[in-house]
Amino acid sequence: MSDGRATSTHETRQRILAAGIELFRRTGYTGTGMKQIAQAADAPFGSIYHFFPGGKAQLGEEVIRSAGAGYGELVTTLMTPYEDRVAATADAFTAAAGTLADLDYADPCPIATVALEVASTDETLRRATAEVFDSWIDRLAAYYAEGGIPAAAARETATSVVALLEGAFMLGRAARSTAPVLAAGTAAAAIVRSALAAG
Repeated sequence: MSDGRATSTHETRQRILAAGIELFRRTGYTGTGMKQIAQAADAPFGSIYHFFPGGKAQLGEEVIRSAGAGYGELVTTLMTPYEDRVAATADAFTAAAGTLADLDYADPCPIATVALEVASTDETLRRATAEVFDSWIDRLAAYYAEGGIPAAAARETATSVVALLEGAFMLGRAARSTAPVLAAGTAAAAIVRSALAAG
């Protein structure tokens, strides 16, 4: 295979993954059809099964893991430049509120959208979403630990912060308001402040 063809093949696969991420975020796993993904990716329908021979289940798992890794990087991008862990946490929620509004209150997190759908029905996808959430918590816990929170407390703090954010997105979508995300940000910052003081 020539380099040009290899590049084209890789780009097609990446377009399919990107389309899956966007559509699962907006319409959920069960609400998204493979033809929709092909159309959104501007790819031949058969190419999805070429790249993902396991069909929608395989594509779904790869979408979760790919999107999860990308969202996990946001911790590094948005928070680690801050020395002040409390300010970093508060500002992350303020940014998340802005993102929610910019998306017209569509869920900004495809992981949560899929997790809510499949937790009781698809063990492979449930496990994938759980592992992604766990990786986010690990990354955030390491950041808090580096700021002076003891390791066990850092993990509890990170778990609370992620839970507050995901729950706030759900409430914000339902209310079509950023108020729940901003309120959760205040609570998350208080949790971090308390953990730092105790540490």
